Amino acid sequence: MKAVQVISLTLLCVLSASAQVLKFGRCPKPDVQANFDVTRYVGKWYEIKKLPTTFQKGECGTATYSLKSPGVIRVLNSEMLDDGTISSIVGSAKVKDPAEPAKLQVSFNNSPPGPYWVLSSDYEGHSLVYSCTEFGLFHKELSWIQSREPTLPEETVKELESILTSVGVNVEKMVPTNQDEAYCSPMHQYTATY
Repeated sequence: MKAVQVISLTLLCVLSASAQVLKFGRCPKPDVQANFDVTRYVGKWYEIKKLPTTFQKGECGTATYSLKSPGVIRVLNSEMLDDGTISSIVGSAKVKDPAEPAKLQVSFNNSPPGPYWVLSSDYEGHSLVYSCTEFGLFHKELSWIQSREPTLPEETVKELESILTSVGVNVEKMVPTNQDEAYCSPMHQYTATY
């Protein structure tokens, strides 16, 4: 048991230093979007706010989803780095259980799949995504508030934050993503080749 505690404490220190949101205990099991329709969900989403991550360093973040095959979505995440270059990564998301299509597993570059749960989406305006992975005695949470446009009304953001709060997410740790048109215009004009 002592080895598990040492490993967990080491992991806690590493993830805390990297600004990941790490908490003691098991992952919560929030409700996901009822009757989720992946065909209405595909398209481009702008990142509005997120819990800090080690793998997203830039601003102007977007996620573009397209159907590859039934139950499989192509994922293209892009962001603009501080030096003005555009960084992109391609992955795929798969529906884990057809009875719960809002619970997807996403992977990039042959990495192990991780949860991508759509908690709320109206398909035309907003999307709220949650992810949680367990590491021994701790769990790591990720979450994104997304919009079809570079901005989202504050009342919608607050409504989505209240969903996260109800499952124990500390929304005070969420950081806004710069989507300012003047700053992000090269990114927003970026067209990826698939």
